[in-house]
Amino acid sequence: MNIFKKRMEIVDYNDAALVMASLGGNRAAFSEIVTRYQNLLCSLAYSSVGDLKHSEDIAQEAFVEAWKKLDTLCEPEKLKSWLCGIVRFKVSHFRRKELKQPVNDADDIDEHGGSYLDQSELEGEAISAQQQSLLWQTLEKLPETYREPLILFYREQCSVESVAEQLDLSEDTVKQRLSRGRKLLQSAMITFVEDTLSKTKQGTGFALSVLAAINVISPPAKATALSAGAVKTGSLIKWSGLLVTLASLSGLVSSFFGVRAALDQSRTQRERRNVILTTSLFFGVAIVYVLGMFGLTHIAENHYADAIVYAVASQALVLAFVASYIILMLRVLKGNPKLRALEREVNPQAFLSDADQIGAKQREYKSRFCLAGAPLFHFRFGTAEQGDKPVFGWVAGGDQAYGLLFAWGGLAIAPISVGIVSVGVISIGAVGVGLLGIGTIGIGLIALGASAIGYKAYASFSALGWDSAFSGVGFSIAKEAALGPFSFAKQINNDQAADIANLSLMGQSYLWILAAIVILVVVPAAWHSNKVRQRMRNK
Repeated sequence: MNIFKKRMEIVDYNDAALVMASLGGNRAAFSEIVTRYQNLLCSLAYSSVGDLKHSEDIAQEAFVEAWKKLDTLCEPEKLKSWLCGIVRFKVSHFRRKELKQPVNDADDIDEHGGSYLDQSELEGEAISAQQQSLLWQTLEKLPETYREPLILFYREQCSVESVAEQLDLSEDTVKQRLSRGRKLLQSAMITFVEDTLSKTKQGTGFALSVLAAINVISPPAKATALSAGAVKTGSLIKWSGLLVTLASLSGLVSSFFGVRAALDQSRTQRERRNVILTTSLFFGVAIVYVLGMFGLTHIAENHYADAIVYAVASQALVLAFVASYIILMLRVLKGNPKLRALEREVNPQAFLSDADQIGAKQREYKSRFCLAGAPLFHFRFGTAEQGDKPVFGWVAGGDQAYGLLFAWGGLAIAPISVGIVSVGVISIGAVGVGLLGIGTIGIGLIALGASAIGYKAYASFSALGWDSAFSGVGFSIAKEAALGPFSFAKQINNDQAADIANLSLMGQSYLWILAAIVILVVVPAAWHSNKVRQRMRNK
């Protein structure tokens, strides 16, 4: 009675609040999560495996796994999609191993879930084995795009609104898919399917079974570490969310300063148009990449059997992005000096100020102090002229910068480098190549980014790793271990894969990496832009 009393108190909480409470060890809050999403997860599992018992076992495993790994959910408001991802992992494992019984946490459920199994067996008497077989033979003929909404529709008492909310679709889309799904069913089987599905919805026993299974499992590690419970957990998640947001925006902020500096360096209308065109091309390639990745993941969700095809296509898209940015960067480095030389001939009146004279002190800063033959600091603030060599120093900054310690610019090469295209030991850029490569595309021994290619690769959209790969929402391909919605490796979406990928270590370093990205990307861009404005802007 205690559990249900608590549940009555939290039933109106939103997903984020339920996650916070669950992280604090509140099992009643997690019971509400189970109750809220049990029908969705069971329906998704059934739509994939075609067996009522196995689908409910898979959904139970997914909830137990969610309880144990709840501390890895960085964005509590995305609880539903995270749970759907877990159940798809379980379905994938079930399919690959071709087992008749689920393997993960089976002992826990068998040991503690007796009350639910008894009830399930009683409810199951209403649906004979022959009926179940005929039911799946009919539904199996439907594409998954139509099968999932149809199953949910009859389990949700024919509520289009509820189906749309659970599948994150518009009501019009749900209506269209239901209509098409009914037409694809043989007319003689429609009544049978509707009546049978209405008997398969879970009772309260399902939530009790999950609660029994997690009752002997300690709350997630994050809750244990934060003795103050949900309040401190919420604080950490807020910090993480803030840094994620800042890191995501840092590239945009840096681009703003870069465009502002380029416009301040421009002296003619043609040069300004060239800045706008080049910037548009860089942004255009990035937009195509992002939309392409979203499109591939969406298609893969609806055509799971062909996921490997879309995973390969995602890598082709990554290579296209890298090639495009390198080509555009070379175009800037070669084209801008040529354009400046041409404009000096065509519009000489635009270059009369002292700062615009070739060799003017305002155009560059090079420190007098040298170490091992290289200046301590070397920065370029004016547009590169024909014949200008790359900026070089221990700390260097400009359109093409080579640093013995640190470099920032369009093309940056240094042990620590930040640029549109950067190469170094630690590199951060739209394309970052290094031992630690971070960027929109990170390439390196350890690679992090929207897409990542490396020995160990960690990404949001796609990860290609030799040892391990982790992807938050997309494709993971590796030799040994892969984690993600669409994973391909020897070990997939299990504890062994997580250990090989060193996810616990990554979790401890995550906030520091995000903070470093924000500082290294934004600070040099802002400083350089302000110096360009002071030295080179037309007055």
